[in-house]
Amino acid sequence: MNLEQLRGFVAVAEIGHFTRAAEMLHVAQPSLSRQIATLEQEVGGELFHRARGNITLTAAGETLLPRARRMLADADAIRVEMGELAGLQRGRVRLGATPTLCVGLVAEAMSAFHPAHPGIGLQLTEAGSRLLIERLTAGELDMALITLSEGLAAGEPALVRTPLLTEELVVVSATSAPPIADAAVDLARLATLPLVAFAESYDLRAATDAAFRAAGLAPTTVIEGAEMDAVLRFVERGLGVAVVPATVLLDRPNLRSVRLVEPQLTRTISIAHRSDVHPSRAAAAMREIIVATAAVLAAASPETLRVAS
Repeated sequence: MNLEQLRGFVAVAEIGHFTRAAEMLHVAQPSLSRQIATLEQEVGGELFHRARGNITLTAAGETLLPRARRMLADADAIRVEMGELAGLQRGRVRLGATPTLCVGLVAEAMSAFHPAHPGIGLQLTEAGSRLLIERLTAGELDMALITLSEGLAAGEPALVRTPLLTEELVVVSATSAPPIADAAVDLARLATLPLVAFAESYDLRAATDAAFRAAGLAPTTVIEGAEMDAVLRFVERGLGVAVVPATVLLDRPNLRSVRLVEPQLTRTISIAHRSDVHPSRAAAAMREIIVATAAVLAAASPETLRVAS
């Protein structure tokens, strides 16, 4: 679910006509129809009753409309507030993030940051949390989005870590295959399914391996050692299922998810920076947009994502 899909949905809901809504948004009507179809796949149901010359909201559409308006208003407020900051015409921010966050939170945040600050460049480092902490400590990054929970080694400069989101891990499968469960799957059932496993360097791999060991279970692994993009593509092709963070499903209409229970696995996403280095204005502005974007994502997916306390 992204902002362009929500803008299209709100426009069609308010105008009651796909073609006129597309003209107002300055997009092609087939493109708008695809956006709405993808959004309907994301929410799991039709948003409009479609009849010739008469477009009305379904019950699901009526539920989504006020939330969509709030999220778009929040996004507009972010752009206005960030645009009012002075002295941000040029610059560079060195941001580190884990691969799963790059395809979710980072992508959404940058879609808000770049239009507000087109002169600010982003140097993105994609790596695991442990390596990101090392590079942050070494002064190679301005900030990092991490999921690691262990304490820092003695002697390292202190990092300030601010929790942003608590995110559930979900089980994904291809929409072209039969659903593996109605709403949730437990670890015992997951162990019987063909599993596409991440590389051992992934924190996600460590979390799922630990859960299987604690339950005395052994997963049925069909592919092992893949990176995030490959894992999602393998699952889309029907080769197996995977355990992933809920946010990686943004703009993935070929994947469906069910919640993982017994046990429920979660991770806390934090933003970190060195306490002994004052952030630049560009870095501070980017951090504000990342924090605000995290709140928007949590509001859009309250079942699997919540603002960290």
